[in-house]
Amino acid sequence: MTDLSKYRNIGIFAHVDAGKTTTTERILKLTGKIHKLGEVHDGESTTDFMEQEAERGITIQSAAVSCFWNDHRFNVIDTPGHVDFTVEVYRSLKVLDGGVGVFCGSGGVEPQSETNWRYANESEVARIIFVNKLDRMGADFLRVVKQTKDVLAANPLVMVLPIGIEDEFKGVVDLLTRKAWVWDETGQAENYTIEDIPADMVDMVEEYREQLIESAVEMDDDLMEAYMEGEEPSMEDIKRCIREGTRTMHFFPTYCGSAFKNKGMQLLLDAVVDYLPSPTEVDPQPLTDEEGNETGEHAIVDADAPLKALAFKIMDDRFGALTFVRIYSGRINKGDTILNSATGKTERIGRMCEMQADERNELETAQAGDIIAIVGMKNVQTGHTLCDVKHPCTLEAMVFPEPVISIAVAPKDKGGSEKMGIAIGKMIAEDPSFRVETDEDSGETILKGMGELHLDIKVDILKRTYGVDLIVGEPQVAYRETITQEIADSYTHKKQSGGSGQFGKIDYVIRPGEQNSGFTFSSSVVGGNVPKEFWPAVEKGFESMMQTGTVAGFPVLDVELELTDGAFHAVDSSAIAFEIAAKGAFRQSMPKAGAQLLEPIMKVDVFSPEDNVGDVIGDLNRRRGMIKDQQAGVTGVRIKADVPLSEMFGYIGSLRTMTSGRGQFSMEFSHYAPCPNSVSEKVIAEVKEREAKK
Repeated sequence: MTDLSKYRNIGIFAHVDAGKTTTTERILKLTGKIHKLGEVHDGESTTDFMEQEAERGITIQSAAVSCFWNDHRFNVIDTPGHVDFTVEVYRSLKVLDGGVGVFCGSGGVEPQSETNWRYANESEVARIIFVNKLDRMGADFLRVVKQTKDVLAANPLVMVLPIGIEDEFKGVVDLLTRKAWVWDETGQAENYTIEDIPADMVDMVEEYREQLIESAVEMDDDLMEAYMEGEEPSMEDIKRCIREGTRTMHFFPTYCGSAFKNKGMQLLLDAVVDYLPSPTEVDPQPLTDEEGNETGEHAIVDADAPLKALAFKIMDDRFGALTFVRIYSGRINKGDTILNSATGKTERIGRMCEMQADERNELETAQAGDIIAIVGMKNVQTGHTLCDVKHPCTLEAMVFPEPVISIAVAPKDKGGSEKMGIAIGKMIAEDPSFRVETDEDSGETILKGMGELHLDIKVDILKRTYGVDLIVGEPQVAYRETITQEIADSYTHKKQSGGSGQFGKIDYVIRPGEQNSGFTFSSSVVGGNVPKEFWPAVEKGFESMMQTGTVAGFPVLDVELELTDGAFHAVDSSAIAFEIAAKGAFRQSMPKAGAQLLEPIMKVDVFSPEDNVGDVIGDLNRRRGMIKDQQAGVTGVRIKADVPLSEMFGYIGSLRTMTSGRGQFSMEFSHYAPCPNSVSEKVIAEVKEREAKK
């Protein structure tokens, strides 16, 4: 029986280029997992093992690694920072007990750090902050600390102060022990000395140490009283209080260093052990019923309880499908039969392994608190619960964002379509934010994703990994439709053709619904003019038409239908007749109710050097963007705007041209908004043209 208090399941997350993967590499080197450091910019890091990751220098899928530090076991997940892959961060946070938020010492709190921080707040994951890259030009530890307060509304607890900055950065002062850790210039993590605090920092250290202890003792009333009376708590008590405050997210212990230069990493690892919770210390995962509502029961972390585990990631590699599983309670042994509560089917556990990025160690058994990979599971998808056959249960499922962009693809050669179908099937299992549809009329395969980069990489993977060359169409925007006014209308469906006929008459009101309400149905019929048993048929008929609007055939959002009256025939009326009547009512009334097109609006965050701000803002205005905010930083300006997705294709190229390659941007879906008439007409014309070609 392993001691769960020695486990730490942690994720490393941040904005693109803040240094997550480099930080992970250093952790693996320090814990003895790897002997040669691989650098991201050389395309050789351990956790970025996909070809596309090595080439582009970004992380695309989260990678899991296990290692040991001071007899504690770390399961570390390195997550992507790019907004198109947030689903990887989201699902990783779901199964972690703690996290390390990495921020760039010069870039500070960047857009994707905000998104990831928000996800971590929603998942209630305790975190440590690590301000990286303090050796870079423009780095400023205390400025980043202030930004975490202002931008993230977090409460950073400063645990160390940097000695020197930019080129002069050589070490950190540990505020608790009042000792300076100084590294030499060899770049080796182990070449450090522990010295007295530099004389010019003594006052500053005392000031920050006092703030640190004051914040910590707030977690314990007795200690606080003693502290007020001038008695300093013991080191053990302070650490216990910091641990409690971190677990409850009252504050976030904040460290700094340079992962690339190997400075400050040991203190970060010690902090993971000292302050981040073990699996038994976090609130247990809630169990839900089949509809996804919480039952009030929880998966208590206990190796002797019945099995409860969550499949949080599927990955296809050269050995077959791998299912990454977080075990919340119970044990899994090789050869066990377990139940997938989502499908109701049982599966036998063949091989299990502990992952080292793309290496693996075979396991015979695993228990509560472990994150493992199971080889060759058949019908398991991301978010499915695996449990004991005798004790079925469902863990809280994962919710994934809807795709906002689509492209039509076709294999270049005739024989490629079966190969493409199999490959895309595997890729959808791996990435729930990636969808595929077949256009019924044209027979085209439509790929849907979270952004241009997302789909670009999927097409690249199909080509390289699966050998499927594709012809790729223009990107298509996921438009929607809705109505703008309330109307009362009536529709009668009557069919007489020998034998029993069909009859259904409905009077109804349709009106615009609340934002994000989808479709809502109500009935105010009195006196049995439309018998109650036919109401569901009216609702079903109308709702089934919501997938194809009357303006340009896009799905319809936010409509309320109220059934007010109608008529039925004792012999000829049936559920089918009323369903057909409702479908006819949809076609008849939607155009009358001021149907209009909606377009997806993206929340865009652009970083621009100061000299180019005017050009960037002018360009965003030309793209129908609404500028929301501008924030000046040390190295440039961040511009926040809402811009229609249809205007953002190819934006990265324009931005690089305007800013001589120094500009960066990220975007994520914000909301749907009405299209201007000129855009509507163009979209409708394109749809008609496509129909005509078919």
